[in-house]
Amino acid sequence: MTQFDRTYSDCLKQILDHGIEEVNERTGHKVKALPGLHFNLDAGFPLLSLRKIASRVFAAEQVWFMMGSRKPVEFIDQYTKIWNDFTNLNGVVNSAYGFRWRQFFGRDQIGLLVKLLEKEPSSRHGVVITWDPAGDGLNSELKKKNVPCPLSFTVNIIGGKLHFHTIFRSNDMVVGCPFDVAGFALLQRMLAARLGVGVGVYSHSISNAHIYDVHYDAAREIISRSGQENEIELNAEPNWFERAEKGDVTLVDEIVQILDAQYTPAPPIKGLPVVL
Repeated sequence: MTQFDRTYSDCLKQILDHGIEEVNERTGHKVKALPGLHFNLDAGFPLLSLRKIASRVFAAEQVWFMMGSRKPVEFIDQYTKIWNDFTNLNGVVNSAYGFRWRQFFGRDQIGLLVKLLEKEPSSRHGVVITWDPAGDGLNSELKKKNVPCPLSFTVNIIGGKLHFHTIFRSNDMVVGCPFDVAGFALLQRMLAARLGVGVGVYSHSISNAHIYDVHYDAAREIISRSGQENEIELNAEPNWFERAEKGDVTLVDEIVQILDAQYTPAPPIKGLPVVL
């Protein structure tokens, strides 16, 4: 098993065995949940092989995020329609992560992050925020279509390597987590290559890690699998950062080609419902 396969399988087992089962009021589903789940990854690229994951989806998402777009039609629609569930009548995702990173708070947080770490690599101020305290959460009356699950991420360069820590308020461990980890690990590599440093530890912290009742059987199936043995490697090129900002579709193809050449996953688990 790869490091991520083993870590992810252990997380699912912890939740199934020790998670507290309650009904979630918003969705009406039972969930098993654990608070404060955390893991670190430092070997290979974390592309889950315990079930087949569509690498083109998370690769395209990160390009869309880097563009700072909040309209799926501008890029991500050609790869997946999942973001259309969160659009308003104008075709806009108000809480689109990339838009929050690059425009929403009156500053380009990603651009400023790069400038900061170019000038001061040892800075501990490399924090990018996704959550908007002016409008997200804390309202039992107004139910928004989507509020960001990843609250923020922090980047530190220690020992010549870029370490990336992302904090999730909530993570659907069966459907969402594998894509989230791969997507942010890709962003980590883009930033490291742009800054000319190595890739360090990827840390993933979840305030509420949960499995929905409709995913219990899938989680048990995933735990029973062994996955591939060899770690997957993905070394970003320095120009990936700029190409992503420009919405270069050939970059998505290039990333997918590199990953798929090393990827020997277990069969997909079809028909997994997305709980919104």
